[in-house]
Amino acid sequence: MADMMQTKAGDASVFRSFDLSRVPSPCFVVDEVAIERNLHILKDVSDRSGAHILAALKAFSMFSLAPLVRQYLCGTCASGIYEARLGREDYGGEVATFCAGYKDSDIDEILMLSDHVIFNSPAQKDRFLAKTRAAGVSVGLRINPEHSEGEIAKYDPCAPCSRLGTPASKLSPEALAGVDGLHMHTLCEQGFEPLKRTWDAVAPKLEPYLDRLKWLNFGGGHHITRADYDRDALVSFLREIRETHNVEVYLEPGEAVALDAGILVGEVLDLPTNGVPLAITDISATCHMPDVIEAPYRPALINEAQKGHTYRLGGPSCLAGDVIGDYTWEQPLQIGQRFAFLDQAHYSMVKTNTFNGVPLPAISLWNSDSDSLTMVKTFHYSDFKDRLS
Repeated sequence: MADMMQTKAGDASVFRSFDLSRVPSPCFVVDEVAIERNLHILKDVSDRSGAHILAALKAFSMFSLAPLVRQYLCGTCASGIYEARLGREDYGGEVATFCAGYKDSDIDEILMLSDHVIFNSPAQKDRFLAKTRAAGVSVGLRINPEHSEGEIAKYDPCAPCSRLGTPASKLSPEALAGVDGLHMHTLCEQGFEPLKRTWDAVAPKLEPYLDRLKWLNFGGGHHITRADYDRDALVSFLREIRETHNVEVYLEPGEAVALDAGILVGEVLDLPTNGVPLAITDISATCHMPDVIEAPYRPALINEAQKGHTYRLGGPSCLAGDVIGDYTWEQPLQIGQRFAFLDQAHYSMVKTNTFNGVPLPAISLWNSDSDSLTMVKTFHYSDFKDRLS
């Protein structure tokens, strides 16, 4: 049973020691030791480069860890009014907000919450420029470098006809009137080299305007905390940008904050057969890990065997495509058996939904050094019902 989706790996070494029966199912388990390890790496890059590093709340917004994040990072970046409020109220530090389109009814609150407001187009910038200036908020413009490094077209902000950012080739003095800084976000789970190639491609287009800018924001998608990331090269690059162009530099990692720091625990509900052995589980791809379907990708399973008994795992919903993938165990599965997918702290947690009335996974915080475990959040019928009327 060949699986065509790319496997997304994770570090299983720490979580192999975790007893999956300690939490309800389904449940996210986040290791605060792993989070702090990632934050320490990001702080080191910030200290050595002079860059402002902001946590991207769109990827990981488990605000019970906000006090820990505050110790290491400069603030947060938000994708709209609710994240901006969460960043200001719970995380502190700087708040940089970008939205593809701001509403008149939201802009006053967004300006109150934010230090930087980044506009997607010159038209939006011009529309709200006077208010932004009056609020003392720094004005940013998102650009499209017109250089693609994305591996998945639907996640590539530089794909043809992208709605995100002003094409760099269309910049003009008028487009940049009143702008303090430029924002570009073009990467997704990538190393340093794609960032450098992007800058080399876009820098000539920006050269006429760089001397008027106060800051440059290189967005997110940087897997800085991955073991093979060339952090020394990143530090040198950021320092060179700062010194050459006399600007402050920002990065907005999201996944890097929570990389390899969490698992999603599930349970086998039924074991039917239809051409192949099937396993119905209480983890739903569409409700709990939608990127499995949207990307698509194949999440790594703790302790998956190379050979043995293979099952096609799917969720409890009525969606025919609610399929996670094909996985192998040394021994046949049993009803009630627990299992866990790796690297699920980022994006999966923030994208969960209650389609079909499927319950949301609980959230727990584990300390892999002390083995202490705290249930942070459990969800109930009211969480489903109250969204709908």
